[in-house]
Amino acid sequence: MPGSIIIVCTANICRSPMGEGLLRHALAAESEPLRSLRVISAGVAARKGEKVSENSLIALKKVGIDISKHTSQPLTQAMLDDALLVLCMTETHRAMIQLQADPAPKNLHLFREFMPQGSDREIADPFGGPLKLYELCRDELVEAVPSIVAHVKTLLSRKS
Repeated sequence: MPGSIIIVCTANICRSPMGEGLLRHALAAESEPLRSLRVISAGVAARKGEKVSENSLIALKKVGIDISKHTSQPLTQAMLDDALLVLCMTETHRAMIQLQADPAPKNLHLFREFMPQGSDREIADPFGGPLKLYELCRDELVEAVPSIVAHVKTLLSRKS
């Protein structure tokens, strides 16, 4: 199976683990080869082994997804080299990846980039905020998932 889908945020403890959990859940409901795609998450400024934030855990548990086993990891060149698709939360993340990666990944997009025009493209960091903020973040991620699944289908059909 070609590559994995990497979801990227800053510390890999709030947005990207939620995005990873949601996208993995959505792909599990699809047919092959989508169902077998590996979905991982990482951070552009992450330390290895941090637990996912409590509010991210709660926000996803409320929609029936358990990400309690997640631990943070820094984004590496090896991950990028293997990626079918890299999805980040903000333009700043995209710029950091483009600056630091060599070569930069070809399929580097914002998580909400495939949404209809006029949609907010960036997902703000809820870190340290109240649960409501995490739920808002989760809902922005959820809203984007169908457009990502559709994009992945297009990518895979081009490969075959």
